[in-house]
Order: sequence, then C-alpha cells, then structure tokens
Amino acid sequence: MTGYAYEILLKARTELLEAWEWYEDRQEGLGDRFKDQVFQKITQLIQTPDRYPERKKSFREVRTDVFPYLIIYKIARKKKVVTIVSIFHTHRSPKKKYSLK
Repeated sequence: MTGYAYEILLKARTELLEAWEWYEDRQEGLGDRFKDQVFQKITQLIQTPDRYPERKKSFREVRTDVFPYLIIYKIARKKKVVTIVSIFHTHRSPKKKYSLK
C-alpha cells in the first residue's frame, strides 16, 4: 500500500505556528524540534492512517512523542488524502478538540 497525500487546514497551520513560536521563545531550536516531531508523526500516519482508531465524527488522533500535542485528522479514502484538522495542545479544553474552527 502506498501512502496517502496530506493537507493541513488553516486552523492546524495556525496552531502549529503558534506552538512553534512559543517553544522558540523559550529556547532557540526547541520550536524546530517541535515542528520536526509533528512532521515526523504526519509522515508516519500518512503511511498507515488506519493505525489510529476513530474517536468521534470520524476524527482520529495521534500523540506526539515528546510534546503535549495531538494531531487530529480525517481520512478521505477515495481521494487518498489525510486532512490534518488540528495540532491540539492536550491541556486545552477537550470540547474544542474536534472543532473545525
């Protein structure tokens, strides 16, 4: 099986940038480590997107290894595209986890 393509929604891109800035402000290079880890997880999940179970409304999630973030995504099987909906900090309200806004 070949991997899926992926797209990152504006909400997720904004969350990624804000987190990168926050980590980079704390320690130079830490933001890059965070970003690299997120993209490493995305690379893994597009190879086997079904590896992680559906949670709610066909959303799936995978946790980053070091940082307290979840990558929330959906799978479009016919198009073979994984849509990254959110880069979600685990200390935020869980009610916002599957929001597209």
